Amino acid sequence: MPDPTSELPAVILEALSPTSQRRILNRRGSAVWDVETGTGRYAVKLGYPIAQTSEWPAQPWTALAPGREGAVFQRLDVDGIAYGEWELGTWNIQPWHEGPDLYALWEPCRAKDSTIEPYASVALSCAQSLARLHAQGWAHGDVQPAHFVIGPDDTHLIDLALAHGQPLPPGYDFPYRGCLVHYEAPEISRSILERGVAEPTPAADVYALGASLFISATGWRAVEYPDDASRTEQRCAIVNGAHRPVNMASRLGALIEHMLSYDADGRPRIDEVVLALS
Repeated sequence: MPDPTSELPAVILEALSPTSQRRILNRRGSAVWDVETGTGRYAVKLGYPIAQTSEWPAQPWTALAPGREGAVFQRLDVDGIAYGEWELGTWNIQPWHEGPDLYALWEPCRAKDSTIEPYASVALSCAQSLARLHAQGWAHGDVQPAHFVIGPDDTHLIDLALAHGQPLPPGYDFPYRGCLVHYEAPEISRSILERGVAEPTPAADVYALGASLFISATGWRAVEYPDDASRTEQRCAIVNGAHRPVNMASRLGALIEHMLSYDADGRPRIDEVVLALS
């Protein structure tokens, strides 16, 4: 069967008139294109449903994710946003952000016998980008290292398809069923295990930022479980176990320890994280 995301749909070609186009990702219900035009550079996302396999159930919500993200961006008054539907789901167009993600940027810190410590200024820029989102009344719901793009002038928090905070078009909305489990707060994992859904919160975002900083600096997941553990097993480990020791001597280590507090009320608010790193 031909790959339907191997070419941009006509609706995107008509909207952008690309001078160059390159698909950079196609996995788990989402394809992302890097598109250059006469007026600028854009990221284009195409969503499509995930078929059932022996490893996971069918996930139709992935087809709606780009349209939902586009609606979130418009609620946030982000310029250069468009979204709509194509034959397999929804799409969005958003400005391209150049730069490495957090995990890639801190790779030298993870090298064997490295004496390079994570820059607090980078952690601060990530916290500030999350703080801006929280200040506008939103929780991100999918904070992870890959979603912080460290640009030359600013850090951009991307992938807002799971963000919650204001009403969205019903046709594009869907229940929140968690995110990449490595970064789920215990209360999120518990809710998913017990009810199948959860509610993203700023406190859960702070936990996820702490877990993102920890894995980017050390290469270790915040909570230990086997690499081949199922998502249910991963969530049980997060709910029932303690996180790994944060053996980082810098002030960043003490802050991450605080951000990974099991109790949501025991974590710092994102503005307190920003203040601690400033």
